[in-house]
Amino acid sequence: MENGSYRYEILKIDGLRVTRYSAYPVFVLLLLIYVFIMVSNLGIVMMIAMEKALHKPMYLLFCNLPVCDALSASSVLPGLLKDILTESDRYISYVACVIQAFGVHSLSTSSHTILMIMAFDRYVAICEPLRYHTIMTNRMVVKLSVIAWLIATIPVGAVLALTIRLSHCTSTISNPYCDNPSLFKLSCENLLLNQIFGLLSSVMLWTLSVSCIGLTYIKIAYVCCKNESGTMKRKAIKTCSTHLIVYLVLLGCGCTVIILHRFTVYEELRNLASILYHVVPTSLNPVIYGLQTTEIRQGLKQIFQRRKVIPR
Repeated sequence: MENGSYRYEILKIDGLRVTRYSAYPVFVLLLLIYVFIMVSNLGIVMMIAMEKALHKPMYLLFCNLPVCDALSASSVLPGLLKDILTESDRYISYVACVIQAFGVHSLSTSSHTILMIMAFDRYVAICEPLRYHTIMTNRMVVKLSVIAWLIATIPVGAVLALTIRLSHCTSTISNPYCDNPSLFKLSCENLLLNQIFGLLSSVMLWTLSVSCIGLTYIKIAYVCCKNESGTMKRKAIKTCSTHLIVYLVLLGCGCTVIILHRFTVYEELRNLASILYHVVPTSLNPVIYGLQTTEIRQGLKQIFQRRKVIPR
């Protein structure tokens, strides 16, 4: 290009390929899933806010996760639903694309950091039970929550800053929605720095996440093995298994997307995995916590029982 700093103001989204005959079934399915994600996640947040018995550090920290899941699904699914019903080509402004990419990556990173602070809470509860209420004060809960969100947004901003400096040689996004790899692939410049920095930031996040949660569970397992109390072991297994299942689901979905981004031959599979990343964890998390956590199940029962006794 003659102008090395040229950037397209309008981008074409070409990653979502739905035939005319499958458009409506796919739309209905995604819409139902999105409604379930919003109702289940925001419902849990409202329940924790309304039930005084759930005003504990564990559940206050957990509130970050359904909020993050609801925002994560909202950053992608409404746009997909609109695009599915549009038979013409799908377009988005460059600024809106960058904003969506920032939301997608920062919320994905937040899921990891939130699960890390939840693991810290479980570590203190099981390994330092006598000091739990001294350590996990309301101030500490707020501090951990703020740290979790800040750690997620700052690196994402740095990664995207490297991307928006690039010029464009194409205006087609080969992804169902905007993310950092699809944005820097618009350029024909040397992308080695972007690829290395993006991969390095992902590896650092995963290393920190896996190390933090892995060491936490090793310490919890050591304390449980050392302690002969069967009640403590059952409590640790019950609370930690829920957290671990949610973390493994998130890790598996995230790894799949990042690996497939490195192989252009699997473009259609990558596009499907990209959508599922914002569907599977966000819809499974409230189900897993709702079924596994006794206090949340009891809270739901109390809400339904109250509705039944309301006079007509």
